[in-house]
Amino acid sequence: MGKLFGTDGIRGVVGENLTADLAFRVGQAVAVVLAEDLGRRPVITIGKDTRISSDMLESALMAGICSVGGDVKPLGTIPTPAVAFLTVQERSDAGIVISASHNPYEHNGIKVFNGQGYKLPDETELRVEEKVLSAAPMKLRTRQEIGRRHHGMRQLKRDYIDYLASTIESDLGGLKILVDCANGAASATAPELFGRFKAHTDFIHRDPDGININSRCGSTHLEDLCRSVVSGGYDVGVAFDGDADRCLLVDEAGGVIDGDQVIAVCAADMKRKGKLNGNTVVATVMSNLGLHEFCKSSGIELTCTGVGDRNVLEKMLECDYRIGGEQSGHTIFTEFATTGDGELTALQFLQILSACGKSASALTSGCPQYPQVLHNVEVPHSGGVKERIMASGELKEAVAEEEKRLAGAGRILVRASGTEALIRVMVEAKTESEAEKCAMKLVDFIKSLKF
Repeated sequence: MGKLFGTDGIRGVVGENLTADLAFRVGQAVAVVLAEDLGRRPVITIGKDTRISSDMLESALMAGICSVGGDVKPLGTIPTPAVAFLTVQERSDAGIVISASHNPYEHNGIKVFNGQGYKLPDETELRVEEKVLSAAPMKLRTRQEIGRRHHGMRQLKRDYIDYLASTIESDLGGLKILVDCANGAASATAPELFGRFKAHTDFIHRDPDGININSRCGSTHLEDLCRSVVSGGYDVGVAFDGDADRCLLVDEAGGVIDGDQVIAVCAADMKRKGKLNGNTVVATVMSNLGLHEFCKSSGIELTCTGVGDRNVLEKMLECDYRIGGEQSGHTIFTEFATTGDGELTALQFLQILSACGKSASALTSGCPQYPQVLHNVEVPHSGGVKERIMASGELKEAVAEEEKRLAGAGRILVRASGTEALIRVMVEAKTESEAEKCAMKLVDFIKSLKF
């Protein structure tokens, strides 16, 4: 892994380790690398979420790109998957997203898609990184060689909404839906998208002010949506994260429908329709045991990758599989998109719900959720502490001891976050109390380590 790019681009706290100066150099480096590969002036789309820092970083990135002769197509506030889609539609050479996804507002990030709408290959990221970190200046252009900003691009948002609406045949009539936009990028697209259908749809947390993105709302904070679905008599609730590449749902009783259950419902429907290539679903090692049991009972193969939607997508593309994702709500439908798309996922699930004549809780009951506890342990940002902890023999012994206590009736996963200074401890067991007890033992052990 490079010094700048993590598993989901460049992430940091704005004004601390993610600055306008850094964004300027990233813009320059992306444009220079593209120009080297293409032998011509590159064209780059840029989209952003609603964080207070996104405008500043957008300006810095555009200035960097134009300074070395690249052209920019700014899309404005728009979901991450929309940038991937519009990059391909506009035949741009790359797309940049300014977002820190589900993280708090003080964080932000820079993620780059290639011209085909996929995340940049590791080799290309490394070349960009080397130029950013090098002391050598990048050649500035002058006169007519300076890059241009294209205007009128924000109207392209409607093309993305048109496309999403075309991916289902149902008009969703009869459903009563409550949508949580997380005060993020979905606020710019979800109202118009859901307005295309006959379902009665209301919205909450769709008033971004720069600092309320993901704040006690959205897919990482479902409490308000759960209460509101029940009190308002809704059939289903839909929750996006800050950049709308994730989607979780809530059933009519206020129960959470996680990414594993969404995958189960959609995969079963795809199998019935003969669209489940390879009869296989791709998930990660974090997937709940309930998904494993569902696939086994449904005659569906389940392949698990390392954590991260990038790993899931790589396996899907390698084997031409059609559906995969993460428990956290990243769901990928390669028939329709090159990346996880929360709004696309919601439509696919809602189409099935509308047609089945069942409640949301009944529709998802075939994929149970076993008690699963996840705790994050904060570690220092620098000094390689996270890596040394994960490599320690003491931690491996502690995990093995706890696995022995579970006696095969559960599982443990300890991993380093790819985007934050955290060690994540996940435990699955027969009961929540047993899982919590095991997880806290490991959390306390990690905190006791001296590095």
